[in-house]
Amino acid sequence: MEQATLDSVAVTKEQILIDYRIAWESRHASLLARKEVFMGKAKFGITGDGKELAQIALARAFRKGDWRSGYYRDQTVVAALGELTWQQYFAQIYAHTDLEAEPNTGGRMMNGHYATRHLDEQGHWLPQTPRYNNASDISPTAGQIPRSIGLGYASKLYRQNPDLQQFSDFSIQGNEVCFATIGDASTSEGMFFEAINAAGVLQIPVVFSVWDDGYGISVPIRYQTTKESISEALAGFQRTAEKTGLEIITVKGWDYPGLVEAYQKASELARTQHVPCLVHVEEVTQPQGHSTSGSHERYKPKERLEWELEMDCNRQFRLWILENGYATEAELTAIENDAAKVAKAGRDAAWQAYLASLKPDFDAAMDLLAQAARESRSGEEVMALRSALQKTQNPLRSDVIEAVKQAIRALRFEETPTKPLLIDWINRTKHENWVRFNTFLYSQSDESPLRVTPVAPQYAEDAPFLDGREILNKNFEALFAQDPRIFAIGEDVGKIGDVNQGMAGLQAKFGELRITDTGIRESTIIGQGIGTALRGLRPIVEVQYVDYMLYTLATLSDDLACLHYRTAGGQKAPVIVRTRGHRLEGVWHSGSPMAVLLHALRGMHMIVPRNLTQAAGFYNTLLRGDDPALVVEPLNMYRSKERLPTNLGDFCLPLGHPEILREGRDLTIVTYGSMCRIVLEAAEQLAQVGIEAEVIDVQTLIPFDLPHMVAESVQKTNRLLVADEDMPGGASAFMLHKILDEQKVFRFLDSEPRTMSAHPHRPAYTTDGDYFSKPNTEDVFDVAYEMLHECDPRRYPALGYEISDWSFSGSRWWKENDSVQK
Repeated sequence: MEQATLDSVAVTKEQILIDYRIAWESRHASLLARKEVFMGKAKFGITGDGKELAQIALARAFRKGDWRSGYYRDQTVVAALGELTWQQYFAQIYAHTDLEAEPNTGGRMMNGHYATRHLDEQGHWLPQTPRYNNASDISPTAGQIPRSIGLGYASKLYRQNPDLQQFSDFSIQGNEVCFATIGDASTSEGMFFEAINAAGVLQIPVVFSVWDDGYGISVPIRYQTTKESISEALAGFQRTAEKTGLEIITVKGWDYPGLVEAYQKASELARTQHVPCLVHVEEVTQPQGHSTSGSHERYKPKERLEWELEMDCNRQFRLWILENGYATEAELTAIENDAAKVAKAGRDAAWQAYLASLKPDFDAAMDLLAQAARESRSGEEVMALRSALQKTQNPLRSDVIEAVKQAIRALRFEETPTKPLLIDWINRTKHENWVRFNTFLYSQSDESPLRVTPVAPQYAEDAPFLDGREILNKNFEALFAQDPRIFAIGEDVGKIGDVNQGMAGLQAKFGELRITDTGIRESTIIGQGIGTALRGLRPIVEVQYVDYMLYTLATLSDDLACLHYRTAGGQKAPVIVRTRGHRLEGVWHSGSPMAVLLHALRGMHMIVPRNLTQAAGFYNTLLRGDDPALVVEPLNMYRSKERLPTNLGDFCLPLGHPEILREGRDLTIVTYGSMCRIVLEAAEQLAQVGIEAEVIDVQTLIPFDLPHMVAESVQKTNRLLVADEDMPGGASAFMLHKILDEQKVFRFLDSEPRTMSAHPHRPAYTTDGDYFSKPNTEDVFDVAYEMLHECDPRRYPALGYEISDWSFSGSRWWKENDSVQK
């Protein structure tokens, strides 16, 4: 195969041989990683062999301040940039939880997932412009692509908005490039196509690299891609003299000079002109197959395997060096042998460091078990546990804890001198392992939104009553004036100021860079937020209705919500996702998929204000904090009248603090959002029959009631009703879990706690459809009245009609259709 020359790109002989060394170090690391898995020293392995040459060429085009939004096979890119040692590479394979050993994820992610530590030990930003920046890799295919739009878009904002050029730790006048990498099969994902279109529209400095090895695990490209070529399939995106688009470049994965030239061209276009580029790297090989889960010999024909052996990029690089006289055979053999030694040394050092981290707890447990065996009537049983642990090959922390807990169980009827020491050992290691494996789901810094000082809204005596949308609008105006890093994007956000006018007129005042319309592309709207937030900006990204949040779930859940956790506090992206919902009518605009969001988005705060003044106060808090959050504005409050505060942009409502909307003595009703109005109406009607309900608005679902105000209320009322418009078992079940399991209110209950929610189907259309699909005022009254009837039937006689079954699970249908059974 004929290769290109290096005539147009300045690369020295010294650099060529350095690249050759890196290519072989990476290859040997991949080969060893597979062996470590098969030896049982690691759980799983996925490696970057076969892609070394293309990744080295990419690294040569990388500059400090640039970003990689990458693929879990990018080990050679990161190593070539000096951001990954082979000891760190193997430490990640062994899941070493020490950040000194494994700084990318603290052992929380499998191998191949890299992340630059952008935060110091206090959780504060470190400068990004002096660094080669890696956005934390994720495993879901194509999931890394949406945020690349935001990483590139940040450069556009930093370049075009003069007010941002003061933030030199995050950008040097927008000259940074985002290198996004992906396997060819994953280009079939909708996220990829959405991102390609968004990049072409926005004209941002993103270089997409497609590593094309012709397969998606076992599925050949003819089943994956139109024309069997992603560059040919995307030919319509190619820019022309008349119209903007992408620059599409194709190059062979074994062609060193062609690869160097391709990446120099792409990075220069992206960096200087903000032209997005696609580099389609064809004829890439995958020498060890997809992963350690199986062999590619099962699905690749003999001819393909022979071709891959011949066209292996490292082999072709060797031939090219020899043909051009850059080194002798003996020199290259020496480099290859040295590379093998370097990779083995990294593996050995990582393994020894990993074992050393386990040894203190293991040795302490073994000593305590031996002491306990000597003292106990059950000494034989305890000694057997110790012996079994001693014989365990490569014992894990969990193996040791299992043995110690079983020993304590064996000693449960004895009080020996060593038993308290075993208990202390368990308690100590429990805390230490919580730190290793369970911390950093949310910010632990002094910038956490939970630590923002609350400031109450202030009102003039003659404060006017305005539509809720106007108060929200004026508050956004104050925020945009305060901080140039804040910007908003979303469908219809710009020119018309969103569909409910919350940002009306703000684009005209602050400019299109600050308040910007987007296409209908929810996944990359979120990605735009993630990438810009990673780069120090404060995005408010709008998803028009809460129903449409379902389009965003993969990007939010797989990337944003777990970012701070999976990097062990190394990266943060304080995106605010703005949406609206509740009491919408119709199957497709039900407005309440809250359970889905609650469970998919742990790692984000979930704010559910009942009015727009509240919403404004929560936005003010969140923008002073450093966690991501979802704010669900109540759709039916935009034209309801609210008093205008005088301290717009400054009053801050505390997260996790409910508000008692109505005091009562007979039962506690817990709710949120638009249900507050319905519950308050029901409480007024209950009062007319002598029942005083205490109504609590939780205000935020995550965090939920930090001071345990619900428990204090139930201690007074002894009855609990949780009301929600989500489906059964959704947000109502979440709240009940919090109240029962965490606040332990069962101690105070005189009646069984009740939940009420929507029926287990999407709501029907029209006012009647909403009335009979979701809880209404009469339903709340009926359930609350029934709870009081059960305890005092003489004072509250039965109403006589059937009360709605809010735990509806299908059992009623089954009973009413028992002929089906017969």
